[in-house]
Amino acid sequence: MTQWRKASYSGTTGGGDCVELAALAEGVGMRDSKDPQDGRHVAIELKSFADLVARIKTGQLDL
Repeated sequence: MTQWRKASYSGTTGGGDCVELAALAEGVGMRDSKDPQDGRHVAIELKSFADLVARIKTGQLDL
């Protein structure tokens, strides 16, 4: 069974604008926490996920 995780920073209340992550055989799974029972997710290779996180941390993807 896949173990999905949400950041503890997001808390348990509020608007529910969270992304959940899971370790998958093909890399990292990402899904919307507002609809976890749907089963739909995006799978991204581990290196691509690490690159994405690095770009987020440096502000390269700020709007």
